[in-house]
Amino acid sequence: MTLSNLKTAFRAIGGFTLVSALYVVLVLLHGTFTDYQPDKVEKITPYQRSNKVLVEKEELDLVIWNLGFGGLGKESEFFFDASGSQFFSGGKMVHATEDMVQKNNEGILTFVQEQNADFFLLQEVDKSSKRSYYFDQFRALAEAVPNYDAHFATNYKVGRVPIPIMEPWHVYGKTFSGLATLSRFQASQVERYQLPGSFDWPTRIFQLDRCIAIHRYPTDREGDLVVMNIHHSAYDEGGVLKKQQMAFLKDLLIAEYANGNYVIVGGDWNQCPPHFDFDQFMPGQTEGYTQMNIPADYLPTDWTWAYDPNTPTNRKTHSPYHHGKTFVALIDFFLVSPNVEVVEVKGIDQEFDFSDHQPVKMRVRLE
Repeated sequence: MTLSNLKTAFRAIGGFTLVSALYVVLVLLHGTFTDYQPDKVEKITPYQRSNKVLVEKEELDLVIWNLGFGGLGKESEFFFDASGSQFFSGGKMVHATEDMVQKNNEGILTFVQEQNADFFLLQEVDKSSKRSYYFDQFRALAEAVPNYDAHFATNYKVGRVPIPIMEPWHVYGKTFSGLATLSRFQASQVERYQLPGSFDWPTRIFQLDRCIAIHRYPTDREGDLVVMNIHHSAYDEGGVLKKQQMAFLKDLLIAEYANGNYVIVGGDWNQCPPHFDFDQFMPGQTEGYTQMNIPADYLPTDWTWAYDPNTPTNRKTHSPYHHGKTFVALIDFFLVSPNVEVVEVKGIDQEFDFSDHQPVKMRVRLE
């Protein structure tokens, strides 16, 4: 190679490095100045209202389900889980195809219409995101059950998620998502509580702002029914953030129960219930995956962790789902206060057709 060619090559490399550095700086500046920063407590206004008030009813049915924003059905993988790199996709899937997303959303909506539950506590519900082709999943869910209360609590609002960083032509992109709660009954008050803890900068400006959506329903008894929709942190090495979030939640639970209220919490905890083996469904086939447990002494023993030990609720997304090969676990479940009787709880096995999570249905009585 001639000296002239070497100079040309060095100039090309220098130019590429400069452009790459400038791109990263612009991404960080944009993310920092547009960072979503919610208040610690915010009132949530309803998208639509039920005209029914919760009165004495013998039993109530609740369904929890992380919808995976309609983009993580059984055919899907997620490059970050597959490659472990924020910089390159490694040929793995960044976004599901639009046909996949449509198939998943059709299955999700059909399921919700068929359940006839009193409450749906849903996580990873998109309103306007590149990953789900800007389909308003929350609006579609609300309109699928037109006589239900419908509330949305934002927990992921980023103008441009820049991963994979070195492949800007197909980055994750704009994300607007959150928790959706659908109820047959009219809530007297709904609030979004910001959870404590966050990743270090700059990761935090592209991550979720985790929250609890708290819904209050008057009863004909002395206390209210307080229903909490949750989604705790993932990619949380050592469970540092989850421990802060769980401590915050515990204080809320103790206070609500002390005030004579009936408390039901449900959602994606991103951890296993107390004493539940994380690899129970696939002993010795963990694929390097692990999961922490909620401490057994987290709450007094008269509180109830409600789950179906025979049905997994979550699968790993490093590749499309293959029964018996893809690692599965149980991280979606309910928690109820001592004055709530759990009649039945059942995981609904869909072979992860529409999401990387599976629904769980619970029936309770207020004592």
